[in-house]
This record gives sequence, structure tokens and C-alpha cells, in this order.
Amino acid sequence: MRISVKGRYALAAMIYMAANYDSRENITVIRIAERLGSSKIYLEQIFSLLKRGGLLNSVKGAQGGYQLARLPRQITASDILSAVELSLFEETKDTVSENAPEIDKAIRLSVFDVLDEKIKATLESITLESLVLAAETHRTDDKMMFYI
Repeated sequence: MRISVKGRYALAAMIYMAANYDSRENITVIRIAERLGSSKIYLEQIFSLLKRGGLLNSVKGAQGGYQLARLPRQITASDILSAVELSLFEETKDTVSENAPEIDKAIRLSVFDVLDEKIKATLESITLESLVLAAETHRTDDKMMFYI
């Protein structure tokens, strides 16, 4: 499995969206691009895929922007990556199937299928909510966080 730049930016943008979820405000692509230091045009392409994947809702107009389509705890890393990565879990290609099909089947079933399932289960267990919490613990600015 290989996660592209598009997948990594999608995760980062969705973490930003989730961190601002409670404000209920529409968040523009420009705002996210500035925060992440990325291209607005590139993020628009990613947001189009996330919207098509049912993860974002868009609001048109002067106060428009994007909002998460579901609660941050209901969106997983798997959901996000599946929406933007075309080949997240490509079928494993045969290696020696013509001359040694039993070896090829053993490799696929015992190695690659097992790895795919473990990775998929891990990605499904990571929610946007948990990623926001992880990001908050790694903040380097001087803002103090208070919990009541």
C-alpha cells in the first residue's frame, strides 16, 4: 500500500475540518490551503473527491464553504483515503503463477491478503476525532489548553 500526496493532503485537510467542526462555520478551501501551505487548486480537486465520497457537504454563496457530512467520530482514515486514492488496495499481481501456482497462491493468501486486512482494519479504527486529539497533543504554539 502506498499513500500518495493527495491522500496525505486529504487527511490533513479533513483533520483541520474536524478540528473546526464545533464552530459550525463553513470553511473555505482558501483558508485550509493557507493553513496547510498548499495549493488552492490542488485542494479543490481533493475536496471534489471527498464530496463525491460523501464526506463533505458544500455550501454555495458569499458565506459558502465546506462542512463535514458526518460527525468526526463517524469518519475514518479509511473513508478519507478510499475517497481519494484510486488504488489503495489494488489486487496483488501474480508473480510465479504459470510455473509455480501453489507458491503464488501461498504468497498472496499468507502475506499480501493478511497485510491488506490488517492495514484496512487499522485505517478503519482511526477516526477523525482521534486524529484531532493527536494533533492537539503535538501543538507547538504557546496556546494553553484548558479542560473543564
